[in-house]
Amino acid sequence: MDTIVSITPFLAVLVSLVAVPGIVSAKSPNAREAWTFAAAFVKFGLVVSMLPTVLDGTSITYTIAEVLPGAPLAFRVDAMGMLFALVSSSLWILTSAYSIGYMRSEHEHSQTRYFTFFALSLSATIGVAFSANLFTLYLFYEMLSFATYPLVAHHQDPEAKSSGRKYLFYIVGASIGLALPAMLIVYMLAGTLDFMPQGILSSLPDIANQTTLVGVLLVMFLFGFAKAGLMPLHSWLPAAMVAPTPVSALLHAVAVVKVGAFSIFRVVTMVFGVEILTTLDLRIVILVLAAVTMITASLIAISQDGLKRRLAFSTIAQLAYIVLGAGLLSPKGLTGGMMHIALHAFGKITLFMCAGAIFVNTGKSKISEMAGIGRRMPWTMAAFFVGALSIIGLPPAGGFISKWYLLQGSLQAQEPVFVIVLLTSALLNAAYFMPIVYRAFFCKPSESQFEPGVKEAPFLCMAPPIITAIISIALLFHPGPFLDLAEMMTRSLLGM
Repeated sequence: MDTIVSITPFLAVLVSLVAVPGIVSAKSPNAREAWTFAAAFVKFGLVVSMLPTVLDGTSITYTIAEVLPGAPLAFRVDAMGMLFALVSSSLWILTSAYSIGYMRSEHEHSQTRYFTFFALSLSATIGVAFSANLFTLYLFYEMLSFATYPLVAHHQDPEAKSSGRKYLFYIVGASIGLALPAMLIVYMLAGTLDFMPQGILSSLPDIANQTTLVGVLLVMFLFGFAKAGLMPLHSWLPAAMVAPTPVSALLHAVAVVKVGAFSIFRVVTMVFGVEILTTLDLRIVILVLAAVTMITASLIAISQDGLKRRLAFSTIAQLAYIVLGAGLLSPKGLTGGMMHIALHAFGKITLFMCAGAIFVNTGKSKISEMAGIGRRMPWTMAAFFVGALSIIGLPPAGGFISKWYLLQGSLQAQEPVFVIVLLTSALLNAAYFMPIVYRAFFCKPSESQFEPGVKEAPFLCMAPPIITAIISIALLFHPGPFLDLAEMMTRSLLGM
């Protein structure tokens, strides 16, 4: 693959940081939000400007400093990173608009702090996407952990503070206690942390005889990147639902959990590599962890009455689809896993935005209190229905594509048992989403359930989820650069 040197990826990371002083010093809410939108559009423009180059088969690199031999602070834009950056940078624009509608409607305190750390979070997310090596990825992964803590603990009440501490304990504790030692061992063994399509460890001549060592390292990375929510290191995620809904949307669709899943995908394929994991038959470790998480989280989701908590357990299950795709190590499996990063993002952010719009308009957060709400808020609940279809994996929503690829990938990998797991999970997805839709449109509310005249939420709370729902439908028919990038990544990883 050809390579060019350009400062553009560094600028894409930097633009959010540059906006922070403007956000902090803004003398009015409009000025503060203008800085947010300016940074979001510039970031998206910088990412898109690199897309044609990557689609042409050329990677873009930029080194900031040689921190350690074989471990510089450096960026590299390839197909895998470009796909994730496209998702996060585009959704930041819509999430920013939604944040304005939600935060103003709820008269939330400390909105300047909120938008400040929101910008820092997106800078860290793009840094992870464009990391050229494990060292750079780890730095931005940790930056994201600390940047999102004030967002999780935003309300500053005892519950929020407790959830914030739990968030840091799981996320930072796992990365320092597991991912960091694993990274050091890889560096000692290979003398480099630069991502390689065939895997860093593939350069070691006797690695095929060290099944135990490779297996231990694999488990350390899988649980060390706890943002991916693999069980049992998942309970921080439902606890984080005390945050404002735009933060939940950020956590579940744009950043955080997707950074965890992306980091695992990157490490599985470019630290270990397809050949080593297949030769040592260690992919079964990944597949079993993903399958257990997928089914267990879906079963728990069915029992949740809080809408955001049900969505949180749904996210845990859906992240496991991405990990499963990485573990299948087959062409269709890898493509489907990477596509799920994009398609789940648009579906899940739609669902969280709808949950926030319902709360803003009615103050309701429990599913049992939402009978008939589809009659009062038809556009919001129609968008919710589309988002639910995408997560289930049914047409006309785009989520069908990634799950179809994963089903084919399971057969390619000669692992038919995971076809059963995927289909069972899809049925469970329907079991926890369809009752919400049925209750909203076909059950009558009690006379005292809603205030008279309750209609749709304010425009900036209603428009973003409708837009993301429309995009979810469009992606089924025109997956565009997401599918192209996922297939290009697969060809590179498999040497095709």
